Amino acid sequence: MVFAFAALGLVILLLAGDALVKGAVNLSLRVGIPALIVSLTIVAFGTSAPELLISIKAALDGVPGIALGNVIGSNTANVLLVLGVPALLTVMHTSEHNSRKSYVIMLAASLFFIAMAFRGVFDRYAGIALLVVLAVILGDALRDALRHRREGEPDEDLEEPEGADPDMPWWKIVLFLVLGLIGLPLGADLLVDSAREIALMYGVPDTVIGLTLVAIGTSLPELATTVMAAIRRQADVAIGNVIGSNMFNLLAIIGVAAVIAPMPVDPALLRFDVWVMLGASLILIPFVFFGRDLGRVWGIILSGLYLGYITFVLSV
Repeated sequence: MVFAFAALGLVILLLAGDALVKGAVNLSLRVGIPALIVSLTIVAFGTSAPELLISIKAALDGVPGIALGNVIGSNTANVLLVLGVPALLTVMHTSEHNSRKSYVIMLAASLFFIAMAFRGVFDRYAGIALLVVLAVILGDALRDALRHRREGEPDEDLEEPEGADPDMPWWKIVLFLVLGLIGLPLGADLLVDSAREIALMYGVPDTVIGLTLVAIGTSLPELATTVMAAIRRQADVAIGNVIGSNMFNLLAIIGVAAVIAPMPVDPALLRFDVWVMLGASLILIPFVFFGRDLGRVWGIILSGLYLGYITFVLSV
């Protein structure tokens, strides 16, 4: 039953997160907030709401390993699994999407996160530092987007925020917001409590559950989206999506959770898992800088590396 409750919690989280994004996006557009601002802020935070609620719940419940393991494991899964599985289906022409600047920023954010982790705890000061870095990055992205618009090169993705529906009635907007705000904490409670029970049942650390079960679960939306894009031959921006998700995980999710409750860092994460996360990010260099396409061979390599990583984590 505990696995059923964990699955139920994950489903509620994902559905509630989607509902919150739709409600918040359309509410913001209705009250006159520009679509550009909505895309860079509300959509970004909304799509990360499940991971954020899990991290806050885990931190408050005294199981920081689930929170930190979720973020570190999700970032590793985003590269090796979310890019690896679609590459098994079709070639992804990632060279057609210029993500060099975002990639360098993500690497810098990863190094900053690791440096903060070696303090031994993500406390309020660390959380504020992460959020300040995030604010600077969002400000820079906003300036870039406005500059492109002035030069007559609007970003189409920013013109139509995810979940935008100009004809959505007010009652539906309110319904989406209520479902999201109720479902997110409910789903987080179910998933974190179930994950903690599973850890006790099998005698494994909370961190391992965060790195595996919770991380894979919260990466499923990104995996499903990328697989569908690959099937439709529209996977050119896959790396850009992964880069953005990873950056947000490190800075926003851990930043907010650390401000709310301190999270001691498991030494095992510092010895191995943060370096795997960084190594997975470095694997993207050939695709970002040298125009290599993600084909089936790379799909086998990335998926195999992730399978090996999960096997090692569970066997230690």
